[in-house]
Amino acid sequence: MGDRLTQMNADWVWLDWVNSVAVMTLNRPERHNSLVPDFLRDILAAITAVSTSPDVRAVVLQANGRSFSTGGDAKGFVNHADNIEAYAREIVGLLNQVILALIDLRVPVITAVHGIVTGGSLGFVLGSDIVLAAPEANFTPFYSVVGPSPDGGWAGLLPLLIGPRRAAEVLYLNEAIDAETAVTWGLVNRIVPGAQIRDEALTIANNIAAKKQGSIRHTKRLLNWHRDELAARLEAELSHFVDEMVNGEGLTGFQEFLSKLQTRKQA
Repeated sequence: MGDRLTQMNADWVWLDWVNSVAVMTLNRPERHNSLVPDFLRDILAAITAVSTSPDVRAVVLQANGRSFSTGGDAKGFVNHADNIEAYAREIVGLLNQVILALIDLRVPVITAVHGIVTGGSLGFVLGSDIVLAAPEANFTPFYSVVGPSPDGGWAGLLPLLIGPRRAAEVLYLNEAIDAETAVTWGLVNRIVPGAQIRDEALTIANNIAAKKQGSIRHTKRLLNWHRDELAARLEAELSHFVDEMVNGEGLTGFQEFLSKLQTRKQA
């Protein structure tokens, strides 16, 4: 798919050019594209490369592996138990930067979602302009069953799309949002068969790239007129996340989650 422009840390982010479309691929499949600070830094670097290229007219965001992305890597939190406040502030701060960087791009971002999206990785979806989902895609918070406070826009941005009542029910009860529900609620534009979703995302991106770019640029800015409010909401999520990781059940929740996972693997 075009010439490889950049292969960053451990090939975790691929950035390809396809004519005037930048295709960004998350590539940490062995960990279900779960998030750690270095991964988020690589994603930010890719977005920066896109933002500084005058030839890019649209972006496709996709992921390799069985899952699109499963939020913060639990091992990262557990391994940084001795400095959890700094780690929590770093990783969610970087995630917020990624979400806002996607919103701030002058060109639209078309995201192709397959498999599972959990935790803070919903931020990739919320920061996008057009979202396609494979039929099996689902979006699950997991905060109320693991322990941390919501991040990635689950509490700050999602209610603006689907409404506060729906968001409350999903978060409190840890309900999964399946692909059909995501379309009905306005989280996703449409469902596309998994075998076709990347091609469809690229087709949409090429279609946008053929339009008048001044109009596209101004339209994106107007659609995100409340960008500063979004940033404030994400900052509030960061504050609550750090507090729960330091003073609440966040860290012990991740430790218990990994312990149960290890027990299941040994069974």
